Amino acid sequence: MPQTPVSENPPRIVPELDDTTKRYWTSGADGRLRITYCQACEKFVHPPRPRCPDCGQTLGYREVSGDATLFTYTVAHQQFHPDVPTPFVIALVELVEQPGLRVVTNIVGADLETLACGMAVRVRFEQQGSGDTAVYVPVFAPAVT
Repeated sequence: MPQTPVSENPPRIVPELDDTTKRYWTSGADGRLRITYCQACEKFVHPPRPRCPDCGQTLGYREVSGDATLFTYTVAHQQFHPDVPTPFVIALVELVEQPGLRVVTNIVGADLETLACGMAVRVRFEQQGSGDTAVYVPVFAPAVT
């Protein structure tokens, strides 16, 4: 199910886009998470890259559900950039589509005391910028049960 991008959000350091990563960072405009996929190997590959690390075929993008499990996380209390408020959660989530398919992200909308490895999380998107330069940062929040 698509997730509507949140337009009011904390500032994030936006990555530089190139031909390989642009679709990952902009596809959230329609509320859907897309991950690079190898048609030949029938497996997802993340982070985005132009070719499959196993067979060398050109990768395309495929939509995923946005459902994941919190694999591990840390809470950052040290402010490393003046525009990024603390505390914030840096996490590694594993997408349900494939064992080992993990995404580095932030956890949002959660009480820090309730976070636990193994908990169900769901993608959200935070819009940064506007127009042709907009990116939709995939972040994750506790799944509503």
